[in-house]
Amino acid sequence: MNQTGNIEFDEALMVEYALEGDLDAFNRLVLAYQDVAFNVAYRVMGERTSAEDAVQDAFLSAYRKLKTFRGGSFKAWLLRIVTNACYDELRRLKRRPTVALQPTNTDDEEIESPSWLEDPGESPEEAAARTELSQAIQHCLDSLETDFRVVVVMVDIQGMDYAEASEAVRTPLGTIKSRLARARSRLQDCLRGFGELLPGAFRLDGERISS
Repeated sequence: MNQTGNIEFDEALMVEYALEGDLDAFNRLVLAYQDVAFNVAYRVMGERTSAEDAVQDAFLSAYRKLKTFRGGSFKAWLLRIVTNACYDELRRLKRRPTVALQPTNTDDEEIESPSWLEDPGESPEEAAARTELSQAIQHCLDSLETDFRVVVVMVDIQGMDYAEASEAVRTPLGTIKSRLARARSRLQDCLRGFGELLPGAFRLDGERISS
């Protein structure tokens, strides 16, 4: 079993140790959830550097606030801090999140296949199709208000259930369902403009989006 699997299995124990001041235990929790935290932040922010800044702030905040954790889902508690950090970062940037349809590096040079999309088992054609699909999904996510985008990211992209998403954003279950229904409808309308990319690639009828 990989390290993340072990961390998930021992999550309660790691949280207990971390609450007692064990920094190594907290670092193991960070390793277990850093990928999901970044994925949520990236889809909410729409831009890699801002997402990395938000996640870094979130983990620092989580460490400082660890004593306030009162049980339940540690993942939901952590993602609430991540989403709050995203809101803070968006307010700091004072702009709606956007992502270039063609990613660039720090020198503003176009990147045909960004590292975060690479899969060594894919053919160049498959990688190009997945890149285009991911960018189409992000473009449409960026068109949503942040509150709606967060719910879609948690439920349809990260696969969280309604109750866990409700806990993560501290929003009533009914509101989560309402926001998700409206967001899905708007995403479907937006994604129709990318119809040539979509057959067999995604579902937005209550199932998880693949990207």
